[in-house]
Amino acid sequence: MKPAGLRRLNPRSLRWLIPLLLLGGMVGVRLSGSPWVEGVQLRAFDVFLNMEPRSYQDAGVRVVDIDEASLAKIGQFPWPRDVVAKLIRRLVDRGAAVIAFDAMFPESDQTSPARVASRWPDGPGMAEIKARVSRLDDHDQAFARELRKSPVALGFAPAASETARLPEQKATIGFNGSSRRTVAADGSVVFTKTDDVASYLPDYPGAVANLPILEDAAKGAGSMGFAPEHDGVVRRAPMIFRFGDRLYPALALEALRVAQGIPSIQGKLRATNNFSWLRRLIEAGAGIDKLKVGRFLVPTDGSGRIWVHYTRDSAPRTIPAWKVMDRKTAVAGLNGAVVFVGTSAQGLLDLRPTPLNPAEAGVQIHANIAEQIILGDFLDRPALASRLEVAATIVAGLILLLLLVSVGAAWAAPVGLGMIASALWIAWHAYTAWHWLIDPVFPTAALAAVFASFAATSYVSSERDRRKITDTFGRYLSPKVVENLAKNPGGVELGGETREMTFHFCDIRGFTTISEKFDPHGLTEFINRFLTPMTELILEHDGTIDKYMGDCIMAFWNAPMNVPDHAKKACAAALAMHAKLAELNAAWQADAKAKGIALPEIHIGTGLNTGPCVVGNMGSTLRVDYTVLGDDVNLASRLEGQSKAYGVNIVIGPATREQAPDYAAIELDLIKVKGKTRPVHIFTLLGDPAVAESAEFQALAARHEKFLVAYRGQKWDEAERLMKEARSLGKPWHLGKLYDLYVERLSAFRQDPPGEGWDGVFSATSK
Repeated sequence: MKPAGLRRLNPRSLRWLIPLLLLGGMVGVRLSGSPWVEGVQLRAFDVFLNMEPRSYQDAGVRVVDIDEASLAKIGQFPWPRDVVAKLIRRLVDRGAAVIAFDAMFPESDQTSPARVASRWPDGPGMAEIKARVSRLDDHDQAFARELRKSPVALGFAPAASETARLPEQKATIGFNGSSRRTVAADGSVVFTKTDDVASYLPDYPGAVANLPILEDAAKGAGSMGFAPEHDGVVRRAPMIFRFGDRLYPALALEALRVAQGIPSIQGKLRATNNFSWLRRLIEAGAGIDKLKVGRFLVPTDGSGRIWVHYTRDSAPRTIPAWKVMDRKTAVAGLNGAVVFVGTSAQGLLDLRPTPLNPAEAGVQIHANIAEQIILGDFLDRPALASRLEVAATIVAGLILLLLLVSVGAAWAAPVGLGMIASALWIAWHAYTAWHWLIDPVFPTAALAAVFASFAATSYVSSERDRRKITDTFGRYLSPKVVENLAKNPGGVELGGETREMTFHFCDIRGFTTISEKFDPHGLTEFINRFLTPMTELILEHDGTIDKYMGDCIMAFWNAPMNVPDHAKKACAAALAMHAKLAELNAAWQADAKAKGIALPEIHIGTGLNTGPCVVGNMGSTLRVDYTVLGDDVNLASRLEGQSKAYGVNIVIGPATREQAPDYAAIELDLIKVKGKTRPVHIFTLLGDPAVAESAEFQALAARHEKFLVAYRGQKWDEAERLMKEARSLGKPWHLGKLYDLYVERLSAFRQDPPGEGWDGVFSATSK
């Protein structure tokens, strides 16, 4: 038994209660901060960025790309450090303001002369040769000398595990108001455990650093890490990295610091403990607010990240490394430029997925970050955006639900679509006008869910009402009438409409004899095995079952719904039913043999006719049924009976033949069926249009037609000759009984000719 609270719930109340609970559930999921929810939101922002990426403007940022062509011209990577030193010298000579390496040099250069000589074998005179070679300049020292006199920032990578040492800090990073810092013995800036900054930044246990000799010589050190999203796509980039008590800038930020020749990066915190309640609501939490590196201001989120405002790949930004190394090749745009050195070569594995490119070179991401900082062209996800999105969704969802309950789904649908369109437009306009990232997915999904759940519960409620009517009246009324009553309770009235239809009657021949082979249970099972597949075939061909009368099926086409080509579909259904009967016979014979029963082969006769009739709710004021009435209905029933007399499976009337001329059929006779005064031409259906086009059928049809002409012209000898030829041609269709009937008629007419004026009509004496 249901709890009392549930029993008191009106099913109609569920129409608004379920959408309301669904809206609340979606809001709860949205507020949970689930990575899945954020992932959907981020993909929506990807769509915006793809539709309108940042327009490229030359901000003086260049990428010196170690591409495939550079590897082919200069040699495999990593290059000897003296080659890298030469690259720095070339860039400085061309006026580069800073050179930032999106690459690391954590180990000694194994191509240095002394290291190469140490691997040579000993032998006569080799000791002196090794000594001379070892006195040649060391590549790491050559590289360090170039670093000391050049504006270079080296990159390092955060590590997932603790390392022996951390990179040397080059930049002083200070925050206003809440940060306390001291200077360690090695000159590093150390933030105490009480520093508020630490709580806003993830802590990396270690880092892959460069050689100490190189770090000591370089002017800057910045992290190359990106901290991609859960799906691996780089959308947001940290500007500050924490390693215990030490803070380091991102490589792009460090490059801008070195380019300006300044010692520090200043940061501003957003601490809410002193805020008014209104400001707390607007600012939505404490954290890092912005960073300042010289003349450049970088707004960040609370964790010190920025949204990377990507451009499409731009040719002016990128210069192949080999062109820089070649003094004879003119290279423009390096004077005063912020230069990032990195690689796009496939084998060097520095490719990252971004919203615009599934395999973007990491150095291009650093360059995009530096460009947007220089240009002040940032994407922003306002702190208040998430709260406003949720609040707006709740208000819009409640308004939509109120409209749904008040005026129904049909009238509320335009309002709901308008709300969804507004959410999409607001998000797009905010992005294009102000570069704000506003989530359009959650509001539209919530509104769609409210509408869909209301429509679904309304449908379930209406179906519940229909089932109640069916349960109440199903024992007294026809199922069709009950269905009509469920749809329109006031629509059950006596009467109908006149329309042209095709009618179908079929039953089992010799059913009385067959029924004696079964007990009542077995007979029921047999009938069900016959009626079920035959019914399915009629329904598959768009027919309507009128009723079952023992072993007889009455069906029709073109009501209650219009069925184009109804005569052809009725013919196709009849042929399919007789084909199915062959399969059923095989199964019945196998079952009968297993049970020791001598079951004769089952045959059915089918009658089809097309014509006008009245179709609708027929009956009395006490009981009605959806059925058909008309002379052509009765003729279809009579034609089914004649199938046995003529020894054929399917007999069709003249109108059916006229509307299905492409089916294979031959005329049987001109007959007055029992109870009728008007003769009609009747036909037997032998196959589908493919059979009708076969040479065998066309030969039979031509010879059979000549036979009927001779027969009706009382040319008995010619008719007999043509009939024998037709009998031979008709063997594939088992027309022997038909021609036996005409043999008897020819014999009788020879003895007692019908006389002049005979119209060829045969009057049937049985149904």
